[in-house]
Amino acid sequence: MLTEKEIMKLQNGSDVRGIAVDGVFGEAVNLTEEAVGRITGGFVEFLAEKLSKPKNKLKIAIGHDSRISAQKLKSAAISALLANGVEVLDCGLASTPAMFMSIIFAETKSDGSIMLTASHLPFNRNGMKFFTMSGGLDKDDIKKVLTNATKILEVPTAKGDVTKFDLIGLYSKHLCKIIRDKLNIGEKPLEGMHIVVDAGNGGGGFFANKVLQPLGADTSGSQFLEPDGHFPNHIPNPEDSKAMSAIRQAVLENHADLGLIFDTDVDRMSAVLSNGEEVNRNALIAMMAAILAPDYPGSTIVTDSVTSDGLQKFLEGTLKLKHHRFKRGYKNVINECIRLNQSGTVSPLAIETSGHGALSENYYLDDGAYLAVKLLTAAAQARQNGKDLADLIEKLEQPIESVEYRLKIDAEDFKGFGEKVLLAFKNNAVQKNIKLAEPNFEGVRLIFDEGWALLRVSLHDPNMPLNIESNVKGGCKKICAQINELLTGVYPNLPIG
Repeated sequence: MLTEKEIMKLQNGSDVRGIAVDGVFGEAVNLTEEAVGRITGGFVEFLAEKLSKPKNKLKIAIGHDSRISAQKLKSAAISALLANGVEVLDCGLASTPAMFMSIIFAETKSDGSIMLTASHLPFNRNGMKFFTMSGGLDKDDIKKVLTNATKILEVPTAKGDVTKFDLIGLYSKHLCKIIRDKLNIGEKPLEGMHIVVDAGNGGGGFFANKVLQPLGADTSGSQFLEPDGHFPNHIPNPEDSKAMSAIRQAVLENHADLGLIFDTDVDRMSAVLSNGEEVNRNALIAMMAAILAPDYPGSTIVTDSVTSDGLQKFLEGTLKLKHHRFKRGYKNVINECIRLNQSGTVSPLAIETSGHGALSENYYLDDGAYLAVKLLTAAAQARQNGKDLADLIEKLEQPIESVEYRLKIDAEDFKGFGEKVLLAFKNNAVQKNIKLAEPNFEGVRLIFDEGWALLRVSLHDPNMPLNIESNVKGGCKKICAQINELLTGVYPNLPIG
């Protein structure tokens, strides 16, 4: 029986994550079938209390990505659901956004949903994401679910009838309808367009054959669409350079108009234009903001903390929007976007450089496929007008150099140690008359002649990420030298870089 500490340790911010299968030296399995069963029971308790509804009146949908541990963990979760008298909707291979939509769709109308995924993490990992009508659970909600799980001292198991449902088919039709309605030029509005998809052997292959093809697009050259939890070709991660190189090569070799790449559970997306230009990180944020700007003039775009000054200049100077640079963490930017809208500030988009992007018009759901839909409609409209999608971000200034270091922390209380480092780092910067970025919501951001640097404490890991960007060649090295001076006597493992 897993201890309380072992259960609580599975929390990873607003998700549950752990090691689900053997195969990596030194990484023992901790997301066991027992753990999944107890945590599922904890979610049932949480949902019943939230909805003031008896457990045996609940309907919960469950789906998974392509991981090799998916089936055994799903079986454990379903067994726990049935033992609690819950009506179960087995959605099979699905995407994280689709699992939220199982609550929205009239055909499914579940009370809550569970997605088994660990996003882009290695094959031996897995995890659990939970949804209610309010969206994905927050950090405090996950803590409550896990606390409930620790009180379940015997894993309830049961067999019973489970309804299987093709959720990804329904979700695909939903996306197709959005594109057809927006373009309003018939059943095949993407006819004549050549679009390649790279699913990285995750769960995103459906987008090629169930969305693009029915809309008339040529998808030849698409790759790694078959689900394979060993991820044999590359990590399904739009932030990974190898993954982006793979989709870029596919676009250029096939002379495609556009390339789309998704992470394992399709809540993130990046793209490649016909000329091989990568649309990720700052460029993806700029592109989505440019697409939304005509419908939301003067609105506020919420981003994470590591976005560039060039992006801010583009958002505020070119698009006449407001840039609200907030904290890292997709739930942080989403919740801030919700807060702004509720306070009367129009904010249509919350987006991280990682590729997590949520629109207010889409339930504040971080949905890579929905981002792709917005991109496709913009690309089709540009084509109709004899323009190019790249025109939307031609004025975006990219940094000449950028680098990220991760400063390891050996202290047991790594967050406490990190906060002390940040305080001393900030005080030293003030003494040397180095400009502080204001307002600033995470870590310490410093402004230099060459560019900027941001030092912060990692959300989950014992390290301090240091991001540096420069607008001149050799600038990162100069900034790093000054950072080393500011950290002398403060952080033990110097020099950095």
